[in-house]
Amino acid sequence: MSGPAHRATDLAALWILRQEEPDWTAEQQAELDAWLDESLLHRAAYLRLREGWRRADAVARDEAPETPDEIQQAAPRRWQPWAMAASIALIFGISGTTWWRAPAPVAPVNFATPIGGHQTIGLADGSRVELNTATAVRAAIDGDMRTVWLDRGEAYFEVAHRNGVPFVVHAGVRKITVLGTKFSVRREGDKVSVAVTEGRVRVEDLSPAKASRAAVITAGDLAIARGGSTLVALGAKEKVEDALAWREGMLTFTSTTLGDAVAEFSRYSSRPILIPDAAVAAIRIDGAFEADNVDAFLRLLSDAYGLRVEQDAKHVRISA
Repeated sequence: MSGPAHRATDLAALWILRQEEPDWTAEQQAELDAWLDESLLHRAAYLRLREGWRRADAVARDEAPETPDEIQQAAPRRWQPWAMAASIALIFGISGTTWWRAPAPVAPVNFATPIGGHQTIGLADGSRVELNTATAVRAAIDGDMRTVWLDRGEAYFEVAHRNGVPFVVHAGVRKITVLGTKFSVRREGDKVSVAVTEGRVRVEDLSPAKASRAAVITAGDLAIARGGSTLVALGAKEKVEDALAWREGMLTFTSTTLGDAVAEFSRYSSRPILIPDAAVAAIRIDGAFEADNVDAFLRLLSDAYGLRVEQDAKHVRISA
């Protein structure tokens, strides 16, 4: 997809996201109508995304999706036959004429932290990104494009508001679109977790050969996506706080299995922690621990739970 087409798609996604806000006003509708009238590319991107999202929502509700006429009525402006034909050509990619010249792409800037690292970076648009342990991101920011790729690890975003320019985070096949908000994204293979502390976020599944699937979450919500499924925990403020405790250098566990707790600590240590016994791994624990003080955590397991902790230069082994 060319530069203008890509940006028109991102802006269309932002408009659709804003339309779902409960305080959507007539003035905002007028702004949207003006943007749609600016170019056929804008209208084509909007209609294509709106149809895809409406169809996905209809399938989820087991209802008939909107017809093209119903979609057109959602953004009624001065449609002419020639405009309809040109828009259809743009939507389905059958236009043989190049009507624009793509600008030079913005070179992404790379940022990374080592195991146990923690770094906050400022982006050119005024946004801030806080990187957790073993994290790698790329950011491409200019006047009308704000895109970040989370290649691995976990990052917390404080997005500066910029009218008309969405902030987009790609994590594998997941695309997170926002305007100005605070949220975190964690990527572990094909598992992506999104926790929101402020504002509104749209999480999409861009898997090939699948209809566009999206979930909208707000402050206090948590979304966990894996494969073709997305689980949303609404009003999960405590879970969100636990998920973001790393920003204070802490790991917080609430009725967490020892296996999961150990997996968290292993992210901050070059020595893997092993639990061969499934019964030991299933023990539930609670508490808050310093992420970089695994020794204190291991002492607790020995003192409070009577578990055996064996260490060498390469591994830590926990057993009954």
